[in-house]
Amino acid sequence: MYYDFFGFREPPFSIAPDPRYLYLSDRHKEALAHLMYGVQGQGGFIVITGEVGTGKTTVSRCFIENVPDNVDIALILNPRLSARELLSSICDELEISHEISATIKELVDLINQDLLKAHAAGRHKVLMIDEAQNLSAEVLEQLRLLTNLETAEKKLLQIVLLGQPELQEMLALPELRQLNQRVTARYHLDAIGREELPAYLRYRLSVAGMRGDIFSQRAVNRLYRESQGIPRLINLISDRALLGAYAEGEHEITPAHIRHAAKEVRGQSLGPSSSRSSQSPDKSQYLIVAASILLAIIGTAWLFDRWSPDDSALTEQSLVDPLQGAIDRVAGQQTAQEEKSSETRSEEPPGPADLAVPDQLLDSVSAFQVLFGIWGRDYLPSEAPVACEWARENGLGCLDRQGSRRSLEFLDRPAMLQLQDEAGNTGFVVLRHLKDDTAEIALPSGAQTVSFASIERHWFGEYRVLWRLPEYLTGDGFYSNGGGEQLWIGARMMDLADQRSNSRAESDRVKRMNAEDQIRWYQALRGLTVDGIAGAMTIIQINNDLEASIPRLKPLQSEGRE
Repeated sequence: MYYDFFGFREPPFSIAPDPRYLYLSDRHKEALAHLMYGVQGQGGFIVITGEVGTGKTTVSRCFIENVPDNVDIALILNPRLSARELLSSICDELEISHEISATIKELVDLINQDLLKAHAAGRHKVLMIDEAQNLSAEVLEQLRLLTNLETAEKKLLQIVLLGQPELQEMLALPELRQLNQRVTARYHLDAIGREELPAYLRYRLSVAGMRGDIFSQRAVNRLYRESQGIPRLINLISDRALLGAYAEGEHEITPAHIRHAAKEVRGQSLGPSSSRSSQSPDKSQYLIVAASILLAIIGTAWLFDRWSPDDSALTEQSLVDPLQGAIDRVAGQQTAQEEKSSETRSEEPPGPADLAVPDQLLDSVSAFQVLFGIWGRDYLPSEAPVACEWARENGLGCLDRQGSRRSLEFLDRPAMLQLQDEAGNTGFVVLRHLKDDTAEIALPSGAQTVSFASIERHWFGEYRVLWRLPEYLTGDGFYSNGGGEQLWIGARMMDLADQRSNSRAESDRVKRMNAEDQIRWYQALRGLTVDGIAGAMTIIQINNDLEASIPRLKPLQSEGRE
């Protein structure tokens, strides 16, 4: 209805789970990363929870569209089923022929046979159940039994449960403790943050065909208060606000449009900000002032009633007028404070420029050349077509991951990011440094500074970093001889024990451990997977803590060590 008026190709705030409109906040990227990581693991359960409207279903659709080629997805949308009905639905999704009257045992046998065939063919089966909080304990136990089929290396069925927070409470029940122990990845999806809302709005508007902002800053602030960052509420209120602006012939969305839209969406309630539990401290203070004024007026009226010789002068209107004036003044103070905050923000200096996508994107070969150049290597693709093999020959390892900005900062290495524009075109950018919203990217033409937000809105979490291999893997130096790994680890753990221990006694205890136990101690300390193996993530963090002279993502304080 309002699409032509604003210049949209399609509605920007539809609540349908269209993956094109998925704005990947840090929280959504972490959820997607957990799903991507989980299906590459060894089976078991993945649990993603979140409040109503936080985007669980949309994340799952994005995951389905981006799973590896060897993964087959069985999606169950209506989990209010008995155990037999659920098994029958799984057979339907996996295209397994079965009799309508088949028993639970017959259905389980058919599913097991299909899983064995898929494993022999190099396929991986994933069962995804949406609204999983509606599953009964009996059905959940039947799902656990499905995961019993395994080979010596892995389980043959991965199960993803998406649901509301009650799902975690169900899994904590004593009768489901065996299932709960098989959960290999968990993530709770929160609402998007206040600081992310402008980027969220711009992203959805751009996908719909509009460049630029049509929401005023005060409208964005009001929208966050009304929605509390819940994407579904943001979309519903924004859609109504656009319709209201269209009806008035306005091309900018104002706080009034948001307020009226929220009232329509919620009925008479104006959203979370109207409830006592979610009032802001400032608003509560204004209400206290208004209540104090009201008490003062009532007290004055009582005194007049008792002591005035002529009570005819005290009328109902004389009480109402001061009260209304006081309330108006309080409301005016709140509005003035909001306007002052908005003006303060508008006076802030402009941030870094936006990255032009896809105009400035690199192909993968050029991106590798830039990334190797940061590490002081001159990569010639004509002589070594497989970049990661060439990296290993030159003392570096390649690490491919799916994650978020937090993941990049944790690794603290320059990264090669894969980006995608609205038309589906992909390319790469090499992130050299990152601080706040300022990203320094390295291109063949030289370094450029852009806003990370302009990169992030086109980034779906895929990245690659290089890391320095330890000498016992490269065959160089003293540690290349027999027992080099334990010597290399032992030498570094001596330093880390002194650096990271809380006491001399703990440091001495760590130094007396064998190499595997030392690695476990360090992994637990740094929040890594505790497996006692010095893999890429562990070695990267060891080099970070010991301040190795290597390229870093974080600028300034790390820059001098390269």
